[in-house]
Amino acid sequence: MDRFTAVELCAGAGGQALGLELAGFKHLALVEIDHHCCETLRANRPEWNVLECDLRNFDGHGFEGLDLLAGGLPCPPFSVAGKQLGPHDERNMFPEGLRLIRALRPRAIMFENVRGMLDMVFQEYRSYLESEVRSLGYSVSWRLLQASQFGVPQLRPRVVFLALRDDLHVPISWPRPEILPPPTIGECLVDLMATRGWRLASAWARRASGIAPTIVGGSKKHGGPDLGPQRAKRAWEALGVDAHGIAQEAPPRDFSGRPRLTVRMVARLQGFPDNWRFCGSKTAAYRQVGNAFPPPVAAAVASCVVEALRLSYVRQRAVA
Repeated sequence: MDRFTAVELCAGAGGQALGLELAGFKHLALVEIDHHCCETLRANRPEWNVLECDLRNFDGHGFEGLDLLAGGLPCPPFSVAGKQLGPHDERNMFPEGLRLIRALRPRAIMFENVRGMLDMVFQEYRSYLESEVRSLGYSVSWRLLQASQFGVPQLRPRVVFLALRDDLHVPISWPRPEILPPPTIGECLVDLMATRGWRLASAWARRASGIAPTIVGGSKKHGGPDLGPQRAKRAWEALGVDAHGIAQEAPPRDFSGRPRLTVRMVARLQGFPDNWRFCGSKTAAYRQVGNAFPPPVAAAVASCVVEALRLSYVRQRAVA
């Protein structure tokens, strides 16, 4: 069997796409409206078919019968940091996801979103989504996953919606958390903090002995990049990090006080490889990083999908 195929919706800067790639998926297309995100995808994977367009204008023609329809559908409609308008928010793209499920009939579906998606206020809407997808012939499941359970040094809960087509005759399975805890912020970033010879880098790393609060990317409606609301900033400060902005580069040799993180440092805390380049200004790059689905978590979930698809193909061949 060749690599399984995927179309990704609202691909962002490639966090989920990297995870799918690691799990063994071949991207047929990645749909994304943000220009900077599209430039990032093209810069890192020139061979990927990046479609820079509004998801509402993507009809999916030519991708019918693919293995996986994936997506990081916009989170603000369901985030506790926003107004939680859910289905009444113009940014809600679940209707477009349903439209494309009907049009493409993928073997599997994998959508991720914020923890707020599981709040009681959205129970009726979740039930509606489940009913719609089940009526199309799928088994469905929701799961809250903690990024820190998959090697990511960050408190980052993400909700994943999985569905498998009933004619595959395989159950939905979820990844098991890793046994070992993730590295601390200090362990993860000490080499990057020391790139300009900062003499206190090792001492800082010993103090930064926990994992990061949830990294947030923010909105285009707000100002420049920082590491979150006041409660998150206090948690960062306890770890020895100035959370009121993002630095252009690592601290110099004689720097004293709490350092700020660079975009590259934040990207590493999200699970991106160091060679993944983010295009655009510092603010645009940080937003891409902060809004991403951590690649290690995406890879863990996508690997379960791959195993289900493989099992289905094995059973189909046995019957034939």
